[in-house]
Amino acid sequence: MNKLPIIIKREYLAKVRNKSFVIMTFLSPILMVGMIVLIAYLTKINDNEKRIIGIFNESDYFSNDFNTTESTSYVHFKDVTLQVAKDSTAKMGYYGLLHIPHEDELEKVADHSYFYTKEAPSTSVLDKLEDVFQARLRERRLQNMGVSSKEFAMMDKRYEINTETFGGEQNLKGINEIKAIIGGGFGYLIMMFIIIYGGFVMRSVIEEKTSRIIEVIISSVKPFQLMMGKIIGTSLAGITQFAIWIVSASILLMIAFAIFDIDPATLGDGANVPGIAGNMASPVPTPNQTIQAYAQELYKIPWAMLICFFVVYFILGYLIYSSIYAAIGAAVDNETDTQQFIFPIILPLMLAIYVGFFSVFSNPHGPIAVGFSLFPLTSPIVMLMRLPGGIGEGGVPVWELVTSLILLILTFLGIVWFAAKIYRVGILMYGKKPTYKELFKWIKY
Repeated sequence: MNKLPIIIKREYLAKVRNKSFVIMTFLSPILMVGMIVLIAYLTKINDNEKRIIGIFNESDYFSNDFNTTESTSYVHFKDVTLQVAKDSTAKMGYYGLLHIPHEDELEKVADHSYFYTKEAPSTSVLDKLEDVFQARLRERRLQNMGVSSKEFAMMDKRYEINTETFGGEQNLKGINEIKAIIGGGFGYLIMMFIIIYGGFVMRSVIEEKTSRIIEVIISSVKPFQLMMGKIIGTSLAGITQFAIWIVSASILLMIAFAIFDIDPATLGDGANVPGIAGNMASPVPTPNQTIQAYAQELYKIPWAMLICFFVVYFILGYLIYSSIYAAIGAAVDNETDTQQFIFPIILPLMLAIYVGFFSVFSNPHGPIAVGFSLFPLTSPIVMLMRLPGGIGEGGVPVWELVTSLILLILTFLGIVWFAAKIYRVGILMYGKKPTYKELFKWIKY
């Protein structure tokens, strides 16, 4: 009789009825939402903090160049000495004092200007001040070459090249990176699930082995069925927990944003989206039009296909790694002895995340991106980074996707077979620290 369903049910119920599992299932969304709300709230407070900078301008330049913004305001000192301006700035608690001395030439004014602060100033503040000087210096240098103010204004307008596909569709700057981030998010979920719940499988095997319960269990159940039952049962418990987290966290997040009056946009500034910039030359679209174009492009992502392949890669990737975790749990007597085996497992996952991001960002169809999306131990993550671009023309070639899945399935069958060999021998081994040489011997039994 096939006892696999019974084992799966037993492992699933054992996990979901565990007190720590129940507590973390309902406590984790609260902690995650709390962290997100705290970040958004602190960002909101930080954005509301306004820096006041004193301007002591003794020159004939920069009379109207420092304009008050939402984050910075300027106070001008006149008919005082530099020392008085410094003392007043410090006494009033201003962020700093910009001294622009009197000189005959603009170049000398810029060279002899100083920004006084109580401590090292922020790079963003310095950049803003330097931009003012840079713009005026560039304008004066061009005027000395015979360029008028009107011509300078035309030259200073930002230019972005128009791009289209051969089919006539508009391309958006940075959209490939955004798609890679979306796919990387799915891949990161797979990695976290593998690490967390693969560890659960390993610890469960170690607990049953050290308590000698395993000796009774395998008298009526085949080791392979026991291993697969633990893997599948634990994964179902994990999926249940993840589903509760997603639903409860979404509800809590909406409630928290409504209560604290937090705009989700504070978590990311739309002005930083590639392609959105002020002072752009016609016929470049306005920021609102550009945002709409990005939204439409994201809407075109084949979400149904992406989710389907996420499930496929998630299942195959988890089964591969959890089988290895189960084999390690059967080979050792305690969790301390697992450390020598854990790093080689996590290493491909780390490579998939970091190398995948760098390669897919720069060239999703390059040799590194393609190679890592075909290699079975990294393909569940890297291939998902490439899939938001679609399948077929302009996206992932069909043969690469099929090859990736075939290699993943063959690797799963091979690793499960090897893991079952180790599991069968290891669960009855006590008092001996295993080595890689020892594990190789068990595979040959």
